[in-house]
Amino acid sequence: MPGDDNLPDLRSIIGRIAHGIGQGATHKTLDDALLRVGLPASTAGDTKAERTDSSLAALADDRLIEVARTMLAACEWLGADRRTLQDLVWAKEEHLRVPRRTRREIARALTGSELNDYYPRFRALLGDLFDLGGGVLWGGRDLSVGARIDRHFHLNPDWTMEEVFDAVGAIDECSDRRFGLLIQGITSSGTVPDEDAQRRLVAQMSPPLTAAGLELRETGATGGYPVFEVVATRSRKGRPKNLIFASPRKPDLRLSDAIDNEIEILSDPDELLVYDRPITAEGVLWRDLQAWFKDTYRLRTDQDAKTQLYRRLRQSLPENSPPQRLLFDLYHEIHGAAVHHLPALLPEVWLYWDPQTIKTRGGAALLQLRMDFLLLVPGGGRIVLEVDGRSHYAVERQGRPTGQQWIADPPTYARTMAGSRKLTLAGYEVHRFGAHELLDRRQGRVTLTAFFADLFRRHRVITP
Repeated sequence: MPGDDNLPDLRSIIGRIAHGIGQGATHKTLDDALLRVGLPASTAGDTKAERTDSSLAALADDRLIEVARTMLAACEWLGADRRTLQDLVWAKEEHLRVPRRTRREIARALTGSELNDYYPRFRALLGDLFDLGGGVLWGGRDLSVGARIDRHFHLNPDWTMEEVFDAVGAIDECSDRRFGLLIQGITSSGTVPDEDAQRRLVAQMSPPLTAAGLELRETGATGGYPVFEVVATRSRKGRPKNLIFASPRKPDLRLSDAIDNEIEILSDPDELLVYDRPITAEGVLWRDLQAWFKDTYRLRTDQDAKTQLYRRLRQSLPENSPPQRLLFDLYHEIHGAAVHHLPALLPEVWLYWDPQTIKTRGGAALLQLRMDFLLLVPGGGRIVLEVDGRSHYAVERQGRPTGQQWIADPPTYARTMAGSRKLTLAGYEVHRFGAHELLDRRQGRVTLTAFFADLFRRHRVITP
């Protein structure tokens, strides 16, 4: 939730947008329109304005951010209110920091020629991210920011990109998130539909970004053009090539073409799943996985695919790990129908594969063979969820008088932590749950509801 200082501003703009929604609805459709953006149904009032006010009065402070995100996703007509609402939401989120000096050096590095070649598209990008004004006349002349950029950057080009950035407030005034969207937008095919020009723009901005520990990394493709995202140089945002999951046993694999890194699956197809579709910048959502499953297994309806996919994934979970199964169940129970649009919770994902056995290589060489769960989220994020039972920190030994006992074992715990560090350094975001947290369904639901809300907020995953 935003700081207390932001709450009045956030509530004010949500109220203004809500009244706009109310004006466009009828008395009959008003409640449905409010519910679609996450607002409560009206409770009182004779006019639409009064009914909207009653809905706003019932909106708790701790739901303001949730409603704001829903409005941003659902309302295309917000105009200047969109930028204000975005900034209030982004103020509570973590984003890569781009220092002012880096911003200015990026502006100075851009020649502007590629953007002038596609000026209407570049102008639209600026208008989407910044307030360019309009109708500011002096002696019959438009003095708005947008008009001055038109004249000095495009029509009679005597402005540098630094002057354009200064004019819109990109260097000293805008948030880190907005600046990141600006430079990502500059390199996008929506602005510059020319791959060579896209790559020249990336090359121009790379030196100052590198000095700040950042880069514009190619993370996917859209419409045949590369997609670039601002990432920390230590993060891992390449495109996943192989996704082998839902298999508690080591799969039988071989390289069928070592030059092209083509993998052939020799295991029984019923023992594992192999997602073989391109993974976009959105990651892998449940709807993507369900569509793939339906096509791959030639199922008749979406409902058949949904039911059978859920059952198949759950069956892959170890029978001796009720906490792991509870995490899987609660993820879908907490989010309900919204899970269709959320990252798929992939169980038993194989990360490390070796044709040799642990006996041959040694246990330390094969840490983190398999991940309990993996979420591929928008922006290339790879999130690992691990449920740590006793085998992660203890060993079973003969004891008296009760026979076999689990005894805390520092070397075992050290190996678990070493594997976790290795994943983190490889660019994965690792979150570990103690099995004890997931023994009770009621408490597990409380824990996971808060965890996934925070996780999705951090990664800008919008929950419908």
